[in-house]
Amino acid sequence: MPDVFIDEATRDRLQAAAFRRLVHHLQARTDVQNVDLMGVGGFCRNCLGDWLHEAATEAGVPLEHADARTHVYGMHQSDWKKQHQTEATPKQLARMAGSLERNKAAGLGNDLG
Repeated sequence: MPDVFIDEATRDRLQAAAFRRLVHHLQARTDVQNVDLMGVGGFCRNCLGDWLHEAATEAGVPLEHADARTHVYGMHQSDWKKQHQTEATPKQLARMAGSLERNKAAGLGNDLG
């Protein structure tokens, strides 16, 4: 894939801005359940928090796992669950399971976070 960015610093700055916008979007759209995100896209808020934590670890930056998830949720994960999470339906769970299998087949892992 060709690199469309002027340089690495520009790429990093623009990707970081896109990540911040995605996080803001997910914080505002509390009606969108993680099970639905997993079912459609193969990732959820937990995944983003985990990826943020992994990136910090790789960069040698101290960031607790729970703090990374709190950053993504905009509040502690347990508070978000109490306020916004609904019971997953069998259909949602089946869709998520299929999506996780597609992740695995694509070499993306199968971690629920």
